Amino acid sequence: MQSSFRPKLSLFSVICCALLLPACPPDLERLAAYVPPEGRYDVTILRDEFGVPHIYGKTDPDVAYGLAYAHCEDDFATMQEVLLTTRGELATVQGFKGLVTDFLVRAMKIHEFVDAGYETQLSEEVRALCDAYADGANHYAALHTHEVLAPDLFPVTGRDVVGGFAFRMPFFYMLHRHLRPLMPMRRQGVSTHARHTGAGSPLFDDTRERGSNAFAVAPSRSADGYTRLAVNSHQPWTGPVAWYEARLHSEDGWDIVGGLFPGTPVVLHGHNRHLGWAHTVNLPDLCDLYELTINPENRDQYLFDGQWRDFEKKDARMRLKVFGRLTLPVKRQLLWSVHGPVMRTPNGVFAIAYAGFGEIRAVEQFYRMNRASTFEEFRDAMAMRATLAMNTVYADQEGNIWYLYNALFPVRAEGYDWSGTLPGDTSDTRWKTFWPFEDLPQVLNPPSGFVQNCNSDPFQTTFGEGNPLPERFPDWLGIPEQMTNRAVRLHELFGPDEAVTREAFYRYKFDWDYSRQSHVGELIVRLTAGAPYDDPLMNEAVALLEKWDFTAAPDSVGTAVAVLTGEPVVRAILLGGTPPDPVESLRNAVHYLHKHHGRLDVPWGTINRLVRGDLNVGLGGGPDTVYAVYGDKRPDGTLHGHSGDSYVLMVEWDPEGRVSSRSLHNFGAASTRPESPHYADQVPLFVERKTKPVHLDEADLRKHASAAYRPGERPS
Repeated sequence: MQSSFRPKLSLFSVICCALLLPACPPDLERLAAYVPPEGRYDVTILRDEFGVPHIYGKTDPDVAYGLAYAHCEDDFATMQEVLLTTRGELATVQGFKGLVTDFLVRAMKIHEFVDAGYETQLSEEVRALCDAYADGANHYAALHTHEVLAPDLFPVTGRDVVGGFAFRMPFFYMLHRHLRPLMPMRRQGVSTHARHTGAGSPLFDDTRERGSNAFAVAPSRSADGYTRLAVNSHQPWTGPVAWYEARLHSEDGWDIVGGLFPGTPVVLHGHNRHLGWAHTVNLPDLCDLYELTINPENRDQYLFDGQWRDFEKKDARMRLKVFGRLTLPVKRQLLWSVHGPVMRTPNGVFAIAYAGFGEIRAVEQFYRMNRASTFEEFRDAMAMRATLAMNTVYADQEGNIWYLYNALFPVRAEGYDWSGTLPGDTSDTRWKTFWPFEDLPQVLNPPSGFVQNCNSDPFQTTFGEGNPLPERFPDWLGIPEQMTNRAVRLHELFGPDEAVTREAFYRYKFDWDYSRQSHVGELIVRLTAGAPYDDPLMNEAVALLEKWDFTAAPDSVGTAVAVLTGEPVVRAILLGGTPPDPVESLRNAVHYLHKHHGRLDVPWGTINRLVRGDLNVGLGGGPDTVYAVYGDKRPDGTLHGHSGDSYVLMVEWDPEGRVSSRSLHNFGAASTRPESPHYADQVPLFVERKTKPVHLDEADLRKHASAAYRPGERPS
């Protein structure tokens, strides 16, 4: 964050505020009033042998209430961070680091849209669900006041829950890349590929992967007639968008297992008895930037269709933590035009239009997806398009498999360069309608019996017939046509296999090889063709690359050179940026390895590490492998994993339609509780690429239960 956004704090103002600060801490006893009355909710939390919560309630709101309480038990700190973000009060805890986020919450009108649509756009069932979830969080806070980060945060409400969805969803199609250069704390001109925002949340950080794999096999391609689905998201391993596994069951028929984030009362991807789905991030063009013409005689007016219009204006009032509990008020002006939020920059005044401005129904859509029992019901839920973007891969007990490139594309007029900055003075460039849902790229039951997406080209979803035809989609939709290594590998693995066994399906999921047809393969060819080099160490590195078997196995001695060289190059290619010079990238990798290890042939598992509490173990996998691991460089010359494979759910329906599944988490259920036995108990499984059973039936679960209790009771 640039200093131009920092409020000027005089010594006098700080001293005055300190003198006015109460000598005693705020009274948290009032939180006791937010313990629900006895009998309001009927729910039991059963934890399996890995501590995964299985929430059994009489009604759906009962389950949502129990889910929130259980999630707070495992990760109350992150739950509060999410709620503070939604409230636009992150800076009261994080200081300057949270100020950008608080500003965006106000610029995106999250609170206004939620207040306007909560009673009218959301069903009574979903409002009850969100209110009950808020009650669960309030109940936990009331019983654990010593863990409360910001006393004014509680009680939270169902509106806070809905606001969390409304705020987060646009950032999954990378809205922050467009907002970032317009933020008032930036002094440089408009740029679309800056790496960091300075914001505190991983929502705004391009260094944390939000990739993912999803693939499904129909009975026609299975050796045993089963339908199989792999739910394999790549998210940060910690923080507001890290996966949490839960099993939800109500007597009203809500019966599902899957992954969710702190603050979400519904499963975001997973399966019920009848069907399942997985999401992967896509990067459709759902944002447009407009340069506005400002009235030279009135800076608060802009030209639109030949007339000067007044900006909609409002002051954003925020609170900034200075030290301890001391906060100071911060005020910034907010502007909006007919296109959307407006920012004044040194290079002009710009407005941004983005899909999802005003949309609050994402939780409604996810709830309908959770409750769907047929393909038609699930497709109708997807047709709401309140989730804005994300690829979806689906499978069900009837043997249907489906891929959808979901995106709320604006319909754009011909004659403009929609990849650049647009004139904001004409209604010709203003969005009016959206691309029809039924015309989105999609594949239903292709002849191959196979669909996949790994953040990859939707026109290469399957092999053989059945792919969408790219010529049917205009360029201004902005659909990237790139193939990740993961997508290429799945084609190579599944393509020749016309009778996929269960063992093969799992083996393909945990594949850690690089294809010679991938960007990495092309890079290796280029680097080895350029040898010899003047530097003997460079030639030694090339020799390792020439003998490399293209695997990211822990004992591979060429992987370190290949990954350290290729990761920055391939990342830039896949994100649409300018890749660094490959030779310089190789030179940097050589320097890093020789400096820290004194050699280049370092086994990959020596460098690629998973660190959790007292555990520090080597593992395989790497950037853009199907078994994906992304790490940060450390001072000792290792890479500490921070994202990639994070929640894996392998689902199958037998020929009679009976479902079963196995799952895996990168750490364990107790996300931020080092004292818990479930803080890192899944790490050995993760390193060994093994899964654990999902106990879908209560009788089976109770044989493996480690605790059973009601919210507020001591687990027994």
